[in-house]
Amino acid sequence: MLGRKAIDAVIHGLTFLQRASIVSLPDGKHEIDGQRLFAIVAHDQGRGREGAILEYHRKYIDIQYVVSGSECIGWQSLESCQQPKQAYLSDTDCGLYADRPPSWFELPPQSVAIFFPEDAHAPLASNGSVHKVVVKVAVDY
Repeated sequence: MLGRKAIDAVIHGLTFLQRASIVSLPDGKHEIDGQRLFAIVAHDQGRGREGAILEYHRKYIDIQYVVSGSECIGWQSLESCQQPKQAYLSDTDCGLYADRPPSWFELPPQSVAIFFPEDAHAPLASNGSVHKVVVKVAVDY
């Protein structure tokens, strides 16, 4: 269960995404509140559903926002994942699974998806280019 500070940080992250200048931020990391709340801006090419890989995080909640382009994301509960691909690495806060997600959804421009540590998600499953901002919110904020 999230504490009140983490919930406030999620709201702060969503507020950050409402900035008119979000479309012109350069690719890379942008600190909002140090390591507790920051954004990663990226222009990427989708890998298609076959190339998308389930990932999970333990330290951060992901708020994924599509600025422009096409994004498709796979989802599976972390507890149901069974085929480890890469063990969780604390320094990158990422682990990978080779399972194929049972659920897929399109995330149109100006939309958000929020993933918690109990969610495995497979981003960049579209076939087109996408401009995204991922806000990382520390769980123990």
